[in-house]
Amino acid sequence: MSTQTIFQHPLFGFALTVGAYVIALKLHGKWKLLHPLFVCSGGIIALLLLFDIPLEKYRTGGDLVTFFLGPATVALGVPLYRQRAYIKKYFAAIVSGVTVGSVSGIVSAGVLVWLTGGTRELIVTMMPKSVTSPISLEIVRQAGGIPELGAVFTVLTGLLGSMIGPGLLRLVRISGDMPIGVAIGTSSHGIGTARIIRESELQGSLSGVTMGLAGIVTCLLFIPIYAWLR
Repeated sequence: MSTQTIFQHPLFGFALTVGAYVIALKLHGKWKLLHPLFVCSGGIIALLLLFDIPLEKYRTGGDLVTFFLGPATVALGVPLYRQRAYIKKYFAAIVSGVTVGSVSGIVSAGVLVWLTGGTRELIVTMMPKSVTSPISLEIVRQAGGIPELGAVFTVLTGLLGSMIGPGLLRLVRISGDMPIGVAIGTSSHGIGTARIIRESELQGSLSGVTMGLAGIVTCLLFIPIYAWLR
């Protein structure tokens, strides 16, 4: 079997993704500073560039991994259900935190791009970066931004929040389950949630419900922004 035939096989992208993640987890076990997702994605990109493999050939099998993101996201509902009494008790506080965090994330992103001379198109592309990718991309598309660039901003935001978010919160002496879960879920969506749920089921549950609420709140906040753009 030729090299090109291997690259075109649907299992190539799938095997590459799973293999890279397994290696990344082993490296993370030895060196905690090496974030698994960062190492995995960086290694795949480097390999594709090194062997000049077109993205389309990788996605033939890589999309199989994307398919399983749906069931994996639904699985977050299990710990959420276990913690439902706690979430119900503090639901008003959670919604308040999500609202303030969403407003802060949207405004700070827009102002940052504006101060650095970005166009209106780039501003609306950057503003919804903190919500989960499907919602972020649709907001960017409807607002007249650049969906492809919006996807990059969203993934990088989640990855950065996953890598440094918990440590940064501890650095400023924020250690409670509630503030950590709400902060990560509001700012770093699914990638951040996947990180902290490995450390605390309660924090992960709070982050999961917060991630969903942040998507709803951000969509509502963009209604006046749509009106302004018109």
